[in-house]
Amino acid sequence: MLARTAGDLFWLARYMERADYVARLLQVAGHMNAVRVDTNRSSEWESAIVASGCRESFNAAGDTPDEESVIRFLAFERDNPSSIVNCIETARRNARSVRTSLTTEMWEAVNQTSIELTDFIQTPLDADRLAEFLDWVKARVGLFHGVCSNGMLRRDSFCFIRTGQFLERADNTARLLDVKYHVQLPDVSDVGGVVDYYQWLAILRVVGARRAYRVLFKGRVQPAHVAELLISRGVFPRSLAFCYEQITQHLDAIKAQDPQLASDAKRHAHAMYAHLRFANIDEVIEDGLHEYLTDVIDRTRDLGAEIAKGHLF
Repeated sequence: MLARTAGDLFWLARYMERADYVARLLQVAGHMNAVRVDTNRSSEWESAIVASGCRESFNAAGDTPDEESVIRFLAFERDNPSSIVNCIETARRNARSVRTSLTTEMWEAVNQTSIELTDFIQTPLDADRLAEFLDWVKARVGLFHGVCSNGMLRRDSFCFIRTGQFLERADNTARLLDVKYHVQLPDVSDVGGVVDYYQWLAILRVVGARRAYRVLFKGRVQPAHVAELLISRGVFPRSLAFCYEQITQHLDAIKAQDPQLASDAKRHAHAMYAHLRFANIDEVIEDGLHEYLTDVIDRTRDLGAEIAKGHLF
């Protein structure tokens, strides 16, 4: 496969996954802001900016992190490459350039999403319309991944799409957990309190893991259990371990189809998968969850660079 085609497929999946993640962030930020009990600490809207990885660009714009500005910046801002609008439109451009590598259903899913997006951009959004928009984004991304899974041949095109999807998801999951632990709960005295409980519950809502948590752990939400679910439990499809398991499988498949490709990314991915799959959560928390997650974020970024160097350019 041509490196340019591989790169467009890889980033098509990353941008679709990112749109879904940002929509989930905005949904939960709105919910948490509505039940807020402490107006002195940083807002859920500020936390959403941090969790999206857009703090520097948002601060550079000089806006205050309130509901209106954050929704505009993360959902519709043209100057923000990670806004939902830009993610969907960039995904469509990538899909158009690799049209012949996609199934008809995949192209229609991306193209129709871009067409319907215009209606939301041109219509003023009240609270109900915003909720409809965010649900629509999640549904459209889910449709794209569904038709991809059910219609594509298991060849290198499929593997590059899945590698991009799960690399983006791993980065998002790590950032989300890190924001909760390091930004939203600065005071030790808050641990175990009402704010702490609802913030951990919000993490589960973002990744759609409330039912999964109840099945695996039962009882009241515990920080260590949430961390375990999202780091090392490979049975949950948004955990870091699951994401890296998928990355390793698809990089292995790409390598098998073209043995001449570099192996650095493949080795890095396997090392990360073992690191996450066999993580002892008690030791991780004792040594510092923030430091652990920062390392995961850095290594995930490095893996993305290695994939680009070895496969996409």
